[in-house]
Amino acid sequence: MAAYQTVVVGTDGSDSSFRAVDRAAAVTAESGARLVIVCAYYPASGKDLEEAQDALGEEAYQVVGSAPAEDTLQSARDRAVKAGATDIETVPVVGEPVDALRKVVAERSADLLVVGNRGLNTLAGRILGSVPAEAARKSGVDVLIVHTT
Repeated sequence: MAAYQTVVVGTDGSDSSFRAVDRAAAVTAESGARLVIVCAYYPASGKDLEEAQDALGEEAYQVVGSAPAEDTLQSARDRAVKAGATDIETVPVVGEPVDALRKVVAERSADLLVVGNRGLNTLAGRILGSVPAEAARKSGVDVLIVHTT
């Protein structure tokens, strides 16, 4: 099996998602791959903010507005550097997390997607679907689900 060339990881600023960033960074440090860190967010306009809050519910953690997303990405980049990653790109994307991850995977021709397992074992995750489960079903590339909870 050839080494991965481009690894995409999603983060929302939660401790769980940062553990996924750590693992993705370790994978890229070992293989010399490019690490692309993605943070999906909702614009901070009135209607969009209400829709985002309705869609996310109490169990989800999501960044609202581009400034918090940029802060989240910078924190994730700092962690990735500490874990040994050297070729790092950060990408803020407006929209739903799974759609954002799929978009970046396709645009960057990624061959591995890394997500945390947060939401997989919750009632809401089983009924509504979770980001890790949806990403694994829809990504079209290898998916590493990191045990983070």
